[in-house]
Amino acid sequence: MAFVPAGSLRFHVQRLPATAAAARPDRPVVVFLHGLVVDNLSSFYCPLAVPTARAGHEAVLYDLRGHGRTERPATGYDSRTAVRDLVSLLGSLDLGHRPVHLVGNSYGGTLALHAALARPDLVTGLTLLEPPLSGTWVENMVDTLSAAALSLEDSPVPAELLTLRLRKAANLTSIADELLNRTSLIDDIAASRTFTAADFARLDCPTLIVCGEHSELVPGARELAHHAAHAAIRILPGLGHDVLKESSGVLREAVLAHLEATAARTVRTGRTARAPRAGALVR
Repeated sequence: MAFVPAGSLRFHVQRLPATAAAARPDRPVVVFLHGLVVDNLSSFYCPLAVPTARAGHEAVLYDLRGHGRTERPATGYDSRTAVRDLVSLLGSLDLGHRPVHLVGNSYGGTLALHAALARPDLVTGLTLLEPPLSGTWVENMVDTLSAAALSLEDSPVPAELLTLRLRKAANLTSIADELLNRTSLIDDIAASRTFTAADFARLDCPTLIVCGEHSELVPGARELAHHAAHAAIRILPGLGHDVLKESSGVLREAVLAHLEATAARTVRTGRTARAPRAGALVR
């Protein structure tokens, strides 16, 4: 475990070097972006991050702003700030000169797509697991989070969970309460700029989208795959919005194959991270 200063915050980071026998320094660094509120970097660790490192790719996991063990400021939960956090953290890790492949789960997939559109000079590939991409999702999520915030406000649940020695559940509940009731997270999500077909058409890096067959997010994923020149979609039968937890074997094979193909393309084209264009972080 490490805490890395980046910008004005300290981020909780796990960095897994590529297994020596398979290491290739010219491959993109694989960076994992987790989902909202009760999620953190640990959801990726065993299912995808460790296999990624064993396959020869350096892996970086971190708790997003306000999540897990990263510092929790009152503001800054919009996508533009999240991209700035990512770029700043890569700089602090001395990885700003390396192209990156972003793997995002749920809302982390949304942030990964924002980053790829804002910084095409940096992002060389995307793997999006159940990414929310539509305005309808934003409305539904704001309603869900607002209801959760009301239920957690002045709730005795965290104390009761500690009494029952359920420390992990108590900690997650406390983090959720702080994020939802003491930060701008809900307002920032409500003000999110939704993606358009023109945004999808601008995406120029190899992209794999993975969704469960019964997920409500499939239509948005299909739209992205339709408009983006280098995007493909994989639908996993029998699953909903739980592909990371419920389909580790199939998912791992699909993700590793995509990482390998994207890395080969990056090496073949000799691509390295370039200096950003003026205003690249502003969308």
